[in-house]
Amino acid sequence: MPISDGSGHPGQGLSRRSFLRASALTAAGVTVIEAASAIIGQAEAAERSGQPVVGPEPVPITLKINGATRTLQVEPRMTLAEALRGILGLTGTKIACNRGACSACTVWLDGVTVCSCMMLAIEVGTRSVTTIEGLANNGQLHPVQAAFIEHDALQCGFCTPGMVMSCAALLERTPDPTAEDVQGAINGHFCRCGTYPHVIAATLAAAKARKA
Repeated sequence: MPISDGSGHPGQGLSRRSFLRASALTAAGVTVIEAASAIIGQAEAAERSGQPVVGPEPVPITLKINGATRTLQVEPRMTLAEALRGILGLTGTKIACNRGACSACTVWLDGVTVCSCMMLAIEVGTRSVTTIEGLANNGQLHPVQAAFIEHDALQCGFCTPGMVMSCAALLERTPDPTAEDVQGAINGHFCRCGTYPHVIAATLAAAKARKA
């Protein structure tokens, strides 16, 4: 149906659908231009501030992973999760959603849990990274790892490493947690198999084992 040209008569050759499509394309174009301008502005600001600009070629970085210092070449766009799994071969860290929504890729950064898919490898700096491979001590499983096995807190296992990392971090800061504490610690972890009750039971059991 043609839209009115303001004189009370239908406009010539312009339907509502055409008008809306043209408006949407114009808005999208403006959005792209604004985004590009913002990126250019950030780059220019970085140059003026004297901050080093890297990329797109790989750059050398040094990471402290599970107590060992590793030097590697990474593209500036590479996430910590990709560096761990790809270059370093630490495949215990899983990439699932790749957007920080499921927490499967959880690792510790100076003891604090982070989603490694949401952090660039070059952003880590001198901070210490602990992965699921770094929890065991001289071949002996961490109490949370052992409790997960004992309480059948895993099925497909894809979310398990991230769950273990968050639950182990909880015990570091709260040695005697409640079930509600565990629920809070795994809030944001997505388990398709629905093993949450087993995860809670395992973590509470691990807390008791650590005190024994």
